[in-house]
Amino acid sequence: MKILLYFEAEKMIKTSGIGRAMKHQIAALEDQGIDYTTDHDCEDYDILHINTYGLNSNMMIQKAKRMNKKIIVHAHSTEEDFRNSFVLSNQIAPLFKKLITTVYSLGDYIITPTPYSKQILEGYGLTQPIHALSNGIDLERFDYDEEKVKAFNKYFSIKEDDKVVISVGLYFDRKGIVDFVEVARRLPQYRFLWFGHTPVYSIPKNIREIVSGDHPSNVYFPGYIKGPIIEGAFNACDAFFFASKEETEGIVVLEALASRQNVIVRDIPAFSPWLVDKYNCYKGNTVEDFVSIVENVVEHKLPSTTIQGRITAQERSIKEIGKELVKIYEKVLEI
Repeated sequence: MKILLYFEAEKMIKTSGIGRAMKHQIAALEDQGIDYTTDHDCEDYDILHINTYGLNSNMMIQKAKRMNKKIIVHAHSTEEDFRNSFVLSNQIAPLFKKLITTVYSLGDYIITPTPYSKQILEGYGLTQPIHALSNGIDLERFDYDEEKVKAFNKYFSIKEDDKVVISVGLYFDRKGIVDFVEVARRLPQYRFLWFGHTPVYSIPKNIREIVSGDHPSNVYFPGYIKGPIIEGAFNACDAFFFASKEETEGIVVLEALASRQNVIVRDIPAFSPWLVDKYNCYKGNTVEDFVSIVENVVEHKLPSTTIQGRITAQERSIKEIGKELVKIYEKVLEI
């Protein structure tokens, strides 16, 4: 069989979770020896595996239908995780829901990252088979590497006695940026780094002000950084703190788990049942919770969850996800 992987506006999404999902899908297919193409003009394929929902994506689906091709729609987004992001996102969220539901309904089969996002899609009234499958993680990329750690420490002038807490995400309220900064304000003895970038004109005023300077001196917004420095950050930091309020999965959490990092997250449905409090992560809900957990993790007053966290990441490795994708493709060809 041959798969046509389609991602609309690749350049725009390459730094997002969907962009990383694209790389993981390609790696998974290559690992399993599955023939694939990303050439949208290709007609010699069996299944269209579509990952986006714009006008061009809709046209690709319609073309595939005319050619009697099988169609898998990968549902990375929901109305719920669209809210509290860009300017006016809440106002247009109902329209966004109609858009994605229309696109998702055109597939023969739907893949979505977690049981939680599957439940949401079922609530939209979609009747196709829906399969929860993690976006996966490249384990080797996040293995401990002393040179990467040195690159991170040098780039940020990290001293031996510095305690560092990191997070990764777009500048969205939904991502927990407000709570991240407030926790940092209450723990001035630690350095807090938020990796990621969003054009400031596209985010609400209160978030724009936080990023632009209304934050304590121990908080840093270095922007989007890739390669050895960010990978070294995952290896070297004292805790990964991700206070997101809504996710479909959260690939950055998988990256932290793969790095054998102590992970602190908000207790939200997307992280259940695969993340378990005090087992492979720590969960909180309020700023007070997070202040206590972050401090106790950094000071080693709480047991490490890194071993079980790595096991959780291994269960979602590129190889394992590739095996599951093959099963799904075979099932779809039989429909």
